[in-house]
Amino acid sequence: MRPPVARWRARARQIGEQWTTWRQQWAVERDLEEAVSGSDPIVAGPWLSEVGYEVLYWVPFLRWVMAAYRVPEERIVVMSRGGAASWYRGVASRYIEVLDHIAPADLSARAAAGALKQREVSDFDRGLIKKASEAVGLGASVRVLHPSLMFRWFGPFWSGHETLAFVERHTRYARIEAPDVGVPVALPAEYVAVKFYGARSLPDEPAVRVQLRAMTDALSDRFPIVHLDTGLAIDDHADFHIEAGERVTSLSGRLDARTNLAVQTRIIAGARMFVGTCGGLAWLAPLLGVPTVPVFTDASFLHAHLHLARRVYGRVGGGRFSPVDLSGLLDAGLAIGADVRRARLYTAPGGSQAPHRAGVRGGDPG
Repeated sequence: MRPPVARWRARARQIGEQWTTWRQQWAVERDLEEAVSGSDPIVAGPWLSEVGYEVLYWVPFLRWVMAAYRVPEERIVVMSRGGAASWYRGVASRYIEVLDHIAPADLSARAAAGALKQREVSDFDRGLIKKASEAVGLGASVRVLHPSLMFRWFGPFWSGHETLAFVERHTRYARIEAPDVGVPVALPAEYVAVKFYGARSLPDEPAVRVQLRAMTDALSDRFPIVHLDTGLAIDDHADFHIEAGERVTSLSGRLDARTNLAVQTRIIAGARMFVGTCGGLAWLAPLLGVPTVPVFTDASFLHAHLHLARRVYGRVGGGRFSPVDLSGLLDAGLAIGADVRRARLYTAPGGSQAPHRAGVRGGDPG
């Protein structure tokens, strides 16, 4: 049992942390009110960060802003990259493609410099807003609703100082429709969309590569695979290599950076299932109504996102979201293998019958 002094100190520390959180939230709220005031056009963006934060937080946050502050769709002009216009349907009256105004190499340089998360308005962002606004004729009187407001707003949730209910009060989720764009490859009648890349949640390590190779081999035994390996070095993630073949269709070298997300969205929307790294497009696929299997080995920073995703996807009628943690298989020295359709019953200890998963076998993970 804690001594009274220790309890009071702990309580005082908690009150101090809560007070700091409230002050930060009040500051963000003032900045947000300033951004949407008046009747001038509002540039929402430029969004240059990860896809996951965009579809799971930024777009739903913009919907909430529109409702809470009664901002008409006609005032909002979205800036994003890769042809993500369809994600903002019902949110903005216009879409500005960032890559019409800067080169993909500029985004790559930002990612390499560790500037992916837009926690402040950078000179780069200001220059891009000015250049794009002039190019599309928005005029000098433009308000800016910058992604840093969203990162500051939800920061307490990601750090554990706010609850899921806080995010739900300040977001509006909806299904996303795929854009009507051409696809540069012939798609099978039925296929699984796959995108594995190295990330903190799924590091590029030999044991992980063994698991992913076994997983994609097992998938390709059942369905053709469309591998969403763009070949575009725009962010800080490198795609895992999957051997091309008659059962694997690759996108590498076939995409234009300006429309790559539009094309990938179209392909995912037509897939039987999406399987990939827990991040990026794995957060988008359920909002397209596609069953999704996000794969990871390190969930240390995913817990808040996973909790939110499980809650909202079901609410909007999204695709089934079934995360797979490979760390247990790695620790046990197991590997994914044969098709689970060959599952059979075996007699478990004590005589009870249980399903034998032929899809997991012992082996050397390295």
